[in-house]
Amino acid sequence: MNALLSKIFCAQRVLKNTPPQGEIPDDETLLRRTFRVAWPSTLESFLVALVGMVDTIMVSRLGAYAIAAVGLTTQPKFICLAVFMSLNIAVSALVARRKGEGDREGANRVLAQSMVLTVMFAIVITAIAILFAEPILRLTGSNAETHESAAAYFRIISAGMIFNVMSMVINAAQRGAGNTKIAMRTNLVSNGVNIVFNYLLIEGHFGFPRLGVAGAAVATVIGTMVALAMSVLSVAHPEGFLYLQFQKKRFRLERSTLATIANIGSSSLAEQLFLRFGFLTYAMIVARLGTTAFAAHQVGMNVITISFAFGDGLSVASVALVGQSLGEKRGDLARIYLSFCQRVGLFCSLTLAVVYSVVSRDVFRLFSSEEEILVYGEMIMRMVALIVIMQVAQVISSGCLRGAGDTKYVAIVSLVSVACIRPLAGYVFTYPLGMGLFGAWIGLVLDQFMRLILTSIRVRSGKWLNIRI
Repeated sequence: MNALLSKIFCAQRVLKNTPPQGEIPDDETLLRRTFRVAWPSTLESFLVALVGMVDTIMVSRLGAYAIAAVGLTTQPKFICLAVFMSLNIAVSALVARRKGEGDREGANRVLAQSMVLTVMFAIVITAIAILFAEPILRLTGSNAETHESAAAYFRIISAGMIFNVMSMVINAAQRGAGNTKIAMRTNLVSNGVNIVFNYLLIEGHFGFPRLGVAGAAVATVIGTMVALAMSVLSVAHPEGFLYLQFQKKRFRLERSTLATIANIGSSSLAEQLFLRFGFLTYAMIVARLGTTAFAAHQVGMNVITISFAFGDGLSVASVALVGQSLGEKRGDLARIYLSFCQRVGLFCSLTLAVVYSVVSRDVFRLFSSEEEILVYGEMIMRMVALIVIMQVAQVISSGCLRGAGDTKYVAIVSLVSVACIRPLAGYVFTYPLGMGLFGAWIGLVLDQFMRLILTSIRVRSGKWLNIRI
């Protein structure tokens, strides 16, 4: 076994004939550090995705309309979060680079400024989301059966956005510093709270009111409040690399720090907007197929999220390890850590592909017993088994590019693949070619394939090794 691992995870093979830029730790040490950073973020992403699936299962007891109603809010919710997600990408990359440079003050300055920006954006976006909830959801494809529940869910989630986004920015900084266990604990506890209150509020147990779909939204907000409390505590220890002294001068906006954040964050924002435009357009295309087809699609997207979790966790690790290595002026180590993350990801994706091929219909039975949904499920799971291999690989490569500050290229990839190829191919295969939901999923496959090709080309070019942030 050790001999096999030494062949798969070999730093010399990664570097080939390229001379090292300094002392290279032995392969076991490099692999151990990769796992030490990667496993908490991977476990966190997986369990968060699993909780999302459990959330959908609990809501599904109300009927297919409830699955569809919650599903309709997914893309509007992520559009609202686009600014914060792009900001968090910048925070993780910058904190990782500053840690590699040994600049603790610079890292804490980035976090403090980002928290101020987060509060400002949250106030504006929350107000817009609550005021325009109904037209937004009509645009995404709600109908008489789903509209009222979807609007209530979206308004409640939006009202609690401030707790979520403040926790997100602190956790992003902790991940950049390599403290992935902190973010993992925060999310595990908050999602556990979410599940408990789902049970109490969706159907009304132990004297709690029966709120239905709205109860799931309230439970989510309560979970994010707990997450924020834990996140704030994580930066309240003077001995930590990230330590926020809550003094007024620390939170004054500074032009130099804001310019650095904006340099990366603007490209990340463009990426997020392209992603959300593509995902929203794609969801609207599927919503036109009807409540049952959209409910089946939503279950499939939950499964996709589970597999994405493995790639996302390893992507977080690559952001931290690549960013810190480049901060130390060690491009050779950055390439090695990326390669190790990719190889772990390949193992995970192949394992998931086999599992998905075996369980197919059984997974969908967790959500519904309707025969039409189960038939859709068999088709979707076959597609997911193919998608997961491409998805995990491209997500890890994208994380490496973000960690290096190459966010403009990732934004271009999102524009080409997600904003154009996915919705256009999905529409053509679904309606003009008459392939229905199967056609929509062909569009998703083509999107993942194109992203894999484009990110792989960029990673192999090595241009990301020379970006200054």
